[in-house]
Amino acid sequence: MKRIDTKFYVKKAQRHDQDAFTELMQFYMKDMYRTAIAILLNEEDAADALQDTILTCWEKLDTLRKPEFFKTWMTRILINHCYDIIRDNAVYKNIDSYEEPSKYDEYNVELKEAYASIDERYRLPMELYYNQGFKMREIAEMLSVPLNTIKTRIARGRKELEEYYTGGQKD
Repeated sequence: MKRIDTKFYVKKAQRHDQDAFTELMQFYMKDMYRTAIAILLNEEDAADALQDTILTCWEKLDTLRKPEFFKTWMTRILINHCYDIIRDNAVYKNIDSYEEPSKYDEYNVELKEAYASIDERYRLPMELYYNQGFKMREIAEMLSVPLNTIKTRIARGRKELEEYYTGGQKD
């Protein structure tokens, strides 16, 4: 994965450089998508959350005080949009609805199944920690929960994933 100087691009984007902002979004798109899928487990809702996040980031970029924390700031915005979608969908939930998998969604099947097998409160901390490289302390701040809670959720999430992959059988 290529590396970019986030601080440089954020400062340029804060001066309304659309190309710099686009570069930032493209660089972090995969991480944002995986976070949205971990929360929503739905392609269409994840796409909506990403669009809302990109728009909010562009509109509120001048409120970011420390450019080095751009990814944390952006991820927090994404998480909030995902939870907004969950709240909105709860009103319209239809038991008979069935999500038809898209043809582009096939590579995510195993990831979605594994995430779906674990409790919702463990999914997000595990995604942020293992797949995106956030430190536990950053995750705790992002989610506004104590550090020990994050440690516990990650440990329990690992245990649930182990049970998923072993079928609940011990050697």
